[in-house]
Amino acid sequence: MKIINKDKCLNFLKKPNLIKNINQLIGKSGVVGEENNRIFLYVIASSYKMKDTLHALIQGSSGSGKTHLLATIMDFMPPEDTISLTRVTESSFYNYGTYDLQNKLIAMEDFDGLEEKAELAFRELQSKGMISSSTSGKNEETGEIASFIKEVYGPIASLSATTRGEIYEDNMSRCFIVAVDEGLSQTRRIISYQNRRAAGEINESEQDKIRGFLRNCIRLLEPNKVINPYATKIELPQAAHKIRRLNDLFQSFIKQTTLLNQHQRSKDSQGRLITSKKDVEVAIEIMFESIVLKVDELDGSLRDFYEKLKEYIETKGRDYAFSQREIRGELQISKTQLQRHINTLLELEYVQRRGQGHFGAVTFKIDCWDNNIALRNKIKEDLDKQLEQLE
Repeated sequence: MKIINKDKCLNFLKKPNLIKNINQLIGKSGVVGEENNRIFLYVIASSYKMKDTLHALIQGSSGSGKTHLLATIMDFMPPEDTISLTRVTESSFYNYGTYDLQNKLIAMEDFDGLEEKAELAFRELQSKGMISSSTSGKNEETGEIASFIKEVYGPIASLSATTRGEIYEDNMSRCFIVAVDEGLSQTRRIISYQNRRAAGEINESEQDKIRGFLRNCIRLLEPNKVINPYATKIELPQAAHKIRRLNDLFQSFIKQTTLLNQHQRSKDSQGRLITSKKDVEVAIEIMFESIVLKVDELDGSLRDFYEKLKEYIETKGRDYAFSQREIRGELQISKTQLQRHINTLLELEYVQRRGQGHFGAVTFKIDCWDNNIALRNKIKEDLDKQLEQLE
């Protein structure tokens, strides 16, 4: 495909602070707030062209904007290389042509609705980069029914949206976890933007130009090999779940950060791009929240709920017993979502049943007052120390 404004794109890709500049363009294109999440997902999505692809699972409650965020990031990628799916039948992945999915970016808008066999195939595409099945069909030469092996090759990169990330343990270990911002400030930013757009105050033509420009920048990237001289000098928190896979994801993310900066990086005698210290710093800054989520026992949306719950209960006193109806009204959360969160917190022993309140309603009490802020600070301090020691 002919790339429009190729020289302009190349000049942009050669400027310092490339990833910061990309993030600013994403904001100007209409993505409100979510400054860290949006560039995190952009870097992950851009890996579809490479040998080592990346995957993200976007968590959030119903109506939180996770699907909109996913669709928006997909819109920054060349459409000829993307596949967006709202429904997947159990055998559909096996029915693609041998190379139909190779180096494609797949968006799964409703991962919760994925059938078990389709979920398994998708997981294999993520981890192994190919799927195979034994099937039967008519032999074109003899006309007889014969068995044969059907293979579909990746690699693929993927973005998926879910309200129930905590139940997909196998998938979560293969993906970066991204929790959407469901805070009041973000809600106000979104509403303000919606109102300005309705009033005709948004230059949508300019936003379209930005999206087209970013697509062309992606088209100019090549799947080079990368070496990271700092790979042995940064250690992730040992308390992280499935630390081996997390470390592999971490190194792959640094590699992709280097690949985005390929027009600014040196090469060794074998033609491999060399990761800079800046690439490591930027990668850690962007994926910090995901690292914390891998250490935290609670997933993103559940942690967000639990912190809000603790903040409310603190105003009543730590021994205060609450009902689900009370919390539903106070935190403006649906009955289904609240029950899901409470049941998980009961199972993990973060809350306990207290008995019956007014009108026979079951009440609960917080049993584990963990300090998530202290955990985050400890991880940040440890990573910062390691970065300072890099030469």
